[in-house]
Amino acid sequence: MYAFIEGQVCEKSAGSIVILAGGVGYLLNCSMSTVHAAPETGKTMRCYTWLSVREDAMELFGFINQEEKQMFLSLIGISGVGPRMALALLSALSVADLRLAIITEDEKALARAPGVGKKIAQRIVLELKDKLGQMPGGAAATSGPAMVAAAPSAADGVTQALAALTGLGYTPAEARDALGRIENKNLPADELLRLALRSMAGM
Repeated sequence: MYAFIEGQVCEKSAGSIVILAGGVGYLLNCSMSTVHAAPETGKTMRCYTWLSVREDAMELFGFINQEEKQMFLSLIGISGVGPRMALALLSALSVADLRLAIITEDEKALARAPGVGKKIAQRIVLELKDKLGQMPGGAAATSGPAMVAAAPSAADGVTQALAALTGLGYTPAEARDALGRIENKNLPADELLRLALRSMAGM
């Protein structure tokens, strides 16, 4: 119903923002990442939105960008993950860190979010790991290890891994630095990607 709302920030609190647009104050439930990224009160911002309609309530959820909104929608598509839990995940981890945790199957990182137990973390990894390439910020054809290995036109494994890392949102410099820390550059592309991601996560 609402793609986004653009207007003046009137209030900011833990977990919500109020935006004045067209004489109406819209209360948006947001992750702490969006709250922190929002400008100070009195300034204008655009917040991408999703409307939740239930029998007992209608709620608007707001996101700082389309990437965060898409991750939210992917999370709530998983059985057992509701809008509040999805916001908790997006508050505990940035979109990039969430993507990294899912790719590396770091269930402990996911379980840091309030209400996310081991079983939910496992379900998130299982259901989203292969879908990351369809999300904004993910590479359309080289986002996952299996897709990296299947790219026949790449010069070598390092080139393929570099393309995958930049497709996941890392800068070329960050990707080269992570790959540079791997001693054996002759490993398959999927293994190079896995090691680079773990290096970036401090594992």
